[in-house]
Amino acid sequence: MKKLLFVVLIACLVLSACGTAPAATKGPVEITFMMWGAPEELTVWQAVVDDFHAANPNITVKVDVSDWDSYWAKLNTLVAGGTPPDVFAMDAPLFLDWQSRGALLNLQPYIDATPGFLDGFYPQTLTAYKTSDGYYGLPRDFQSIVLFYNKAMFDAAKQAYPTANWTYDDLLTAAKALTLDTNADGKTEQYGLWTDTWDMELFWSEAIWAYGGDIISADHTKTLIGEAPAREAWAYIDSLYKAGVMPTPTTSGEYGSDLFQSGMAAMTTIGHWAVPGYVQAGINFDVAPMPTGPAGQATSVNSAGFVLSKDTKNADAAFAFVKFALSEAGQKRLAELGFAIPVLKSVAESDSYLKQPGTLNQQVFLDSISFAHTKPVFKGYEEWAAVVGDGLTPVFDGEAELGPTLDEVVKAADVILANNQ
Repeated sequence: MKKLLFVVLIACLVLSACGTAPAATKGPVEITFMMWGAPEELTVWQAVVDDFHAANPNITVKVDVSDWDSYWAKLNTLVAGGTPPDVFAMDAPLFLDWQSRGALLNLQPYIDATPGFLDGFYPQTLTAYKTSDGYYGLPRDFQSIVLFYNKAMFDAAKQAYPTANWTYDDLLTAAKALTLDTNADGKTEQYGLWTDTWDMELFWSEAIWAYGGDIISADHTKTLIGEAPAREAWAYIDSLYKAGVMPTPTTSGEYGSDLFQSGMAAMTTIGHWAVPGYVQAGINFDVAPMPTGPAGQATSVNSAGFVLSKDTKNADAAFAFVKFALSEAGQKRLAELGFAIPVLKSVAESDSYLKQPGTLNQQVFLDSISFAHTKPVFKGYEEWAAVVGDGLTPVFDGEAELGPTLDEVVKAADVILANNQ
C-alpha cells in the first residue's frame, strides 16, 4: 500500500472524533470516476456530471466507463501502481475484499456530518457496505431479479402469461410447452427458459431460498448449498437441463451470451440491466415475479455502489460528487438510464422510474423487494463463486452426477472460506 496522504487522514480522524462537518471543497480540483457499463451509459453519466458541475463549478469530474472485464483489470492495475481513481464503482459482493485490503476510505465522517442522509435509501441496499466502524461505500443503484417472458412466444404457443402466483412447477410446465424443435431434426430452435447458473445471482440462489435453504452461514465460515433443502433446489435446476427446456452451459456458450435477447428462449431470469438491450432488440416482453417454492417466494437484491480510494487527494470533492449522485436530482438522472433501480425510495416510487418509456411493468421490480434476500457479501467471494460455478457446470452439461459433485464443491468452497477468515 502506498504511503497515505497524511493531510486527508488527519482530517478524517479529527472529523470522526469530533463529529464536525468535512471542510468545504476549495477548487479548482479534478477528480476521476471509474465505472463499468455499456458505452451508452456515458451519455447519462455525463448529464449527471454536467448537473454537478453547474452546482459545483470548482470541481471537474472525469468519467471513465469500461466493460466489466476491462474495468476490473484496469482498476487493479491503477491501484497497484498507486494511481487509483478518486471514486470508483463497486459490485457489492466484492466489497469486503476491497475494504479488507485497506484500499477504501471510511465514509462515516461524511455521513455523520449530514444527519438523515441515509434515511431515504432502501435498507437492503445499505447492508453490503456497512462494517463495524462505518460505511466504506454506498449503493448507487440496485437490482432485483425477476422473470422476463417473451409475449409473442407465449401467444404463439397459446400459453397464459406468468403470474405472481406461479410456482417452480408452473415454470417447468410452461418451459416444456415453449421448447420447440420446429423442423423435427432433433435440434431445439426455441428453449422454454434460459438463464445463467454459474453465478448465484440470476437463478440458483433464488431457488435455494424458495426451497428453504441458504447459501452461507452468517459468520461466513460454512457453505450451506449442500444442505438438504438446497439439494432439493439443485435437483430441480438439474431437472430443467435434463428435460431439455434449458440449454446446457456449453450449448449456451455456442449461441452467445443471452439467448432471450437473441430470440432463442421464451423466458429468462435477470435484472433490470437487461431491459435496454431487450428493448433495442425489439422483443415484445414483460416481467413477473420469481416463482414460489415449497418455502415461499424469494429473489435476490444486489447493488452497484460508490467507493472512494483511501489514497484520494480530493476526498471532500469526491464525496461531494457521490452525495450529488445520490440526491433526488442525481437519482432521477440515473433513472433515465433504464439499467437499474434507484436506491432512493422517493425516486424509485415516482414517475421518474415507474413511468419510463414503454409498457414494461416496472412495479414488479419494486414489489419483489418484499421477499428479497441480499446477495451474500463475504471475503473471498470471487474465488468461492468460481469453485461453485466451475464445479457444477459438468453436472449441468450432463457429464457428472449432482450428489457427489456437490459434496466435493462444498468441501472446496469451505476451504476458501477458511482461508479468508
